[in-house]
Amino acid sequence: MKNIAIAIHGGAGTITRASLTAAQEAAYTAALRDAAEAGHQLLLAGKTALDAVALAVTVLEDSPLFNAGRGAVFTSEGKHEMDAAIMCGKTLEAGAVAGVQGIRNPIALAREVMLHSEHVLLSGRGAEEFARNQGIAFAPEAYFYDAFRFRQWSEVRDSETFMLDHTAQKEKKFGTVGAVALDQNGNTAAATSTGGMTNKRYNRVGDSPIIGAGTYANDATCAISCTGHGEYFMRAVVAYDVSCLMEYKGFTLQQACEEVVLRKLVKLGGEGGLIAVNAAGELALPFNSEGMYRASKQNEEPTVVGIYKETT
Repeated sequence: MKNIAIAIHGGAGTITRASLTAAQEAAYTAALRDAAEAGHQLLLAGKTALDAVALAVTVLEDSPLFNAGRGAVFTSEGKHEMDAAIMCGKTLEAGAVAGVQGIRNPIALAREVMLHSEHVLLSGRGAEEFARNQGIAFAPEAYFYDAFRFRQWSEVRDSETFMLDHTAQKEKKFGTVGAVALDQNGNTAAATSTGGMTNKRYNRVGDSPIIGAGTYANDATCAISCTGHGEYFMRAVVAYDVSCLMEYKGFTLQQACEEVVLRKLVKLGGEGGLIAVNAAGELALPFNSEGMYRASKQNEEPTVVGIYKETT
């Protein structure tokens, strides 16, 4: 069997052992494992990397534990505005949506944009109209309600403060989900989905649906999905920068990821991480925050799940 691999993330931030109860840690671990193994099963069956990342992200969107889909955070108006993107490393085709409301699985809509429109990025009401035309599933507001997310919003809704995710410190919470994969045909794909920032205003959009910033895939180099403070990831063009270091400077996947995440982003003041895979099936999952929800599986090796920063 040719190499196959998948990696997923569920957000990064100040995630420490002290910040999670044993029950919470078990729940996150199980959800991450389920998503990675669901995508891996498709790869084993000979399905495409696009199929695998779309399914893995859908599993994460369906979980209220992560800031995407069902677990999306509240905006300043008490709504849910979601972003998502998907990209094919073989063809460089991509689809993305921004600021959509009521879409049960934004990653499914992003894939429809890629496959059945002449565009890459649709936003707001237009994206929702396209979703209806394509038969994409919607869900009522009650579906997206989560008591924990509501409490997060209640703490800051009467202020000018916005919150990211996965951190006790309100200004350092990064919530996004994503997946990257390599299939048996040697093709890669990347997908990312997010609910953005708690209490966000002005229809703010982060890096997740921006091709080259939060999401990118190219069989010649790698597939990338990012999570972190989106403004920094956009300014640093993080996902494409990793690819460029490999293409133009001959960096290995690990070298390129570390250069961008551990040096370039840190110098800018950006916090977060990414997941990456190349055509050889090598994986990299670097982050400069205290933790990142993550899981990976290569070929028929055991699934690896991580939350905290590894210590030696």
